Amino acid sequence: MVYIMNYNSPIGDILLASKNDKLIGLWIENQKYYLSNFKEELQEVDNIKILNKTKKWLDRYFGGEKPKIDELEIEPVGSEFRKDVWKILMCIPYGEVITYNDIAKQIAKERGIKKMSAQAVGRSSRTQSNLNYYSMS
Repeated sequence: MVYIMNYNSPIGDILLASKNDKLIGLWIENQKYYLSNFKEELQEVDNIKILNKTKKWLDRYFGGEKPKIDELEIEPVGSEFRKDVWKILMCIPYGEVITYNDIAKQIAKERGIKKMSAQAVGRSSRTQSNLNYYSMS
């Protein structure tokens, strides 16, 4: 079961999703890959701790603070490759820029291979959710 909750933000409605007490994604309403990875039943709730904590985190973020992404218990859904991409994306400090090619090189190095596709990194980072948006802002 995936639990969902809506958050009304200055950039539009955001859907928050959790499973096993972890934040697994968030999507801006009507974005291209809105809930694209979920085959499980969704249940709208208002009393899930991680979703309420995420709402407070987003309040701070949109209020001009720079809360750390590791304040939230996050467990992105997807392949090991996607999880590797997300792990790197969530480590990007506020105000810094990293390219898909930089991420591809880092993953290749960690896996002990010569080369990794920057295009694959780009596709992976866009199809899950917007967790990376908040870590890169």
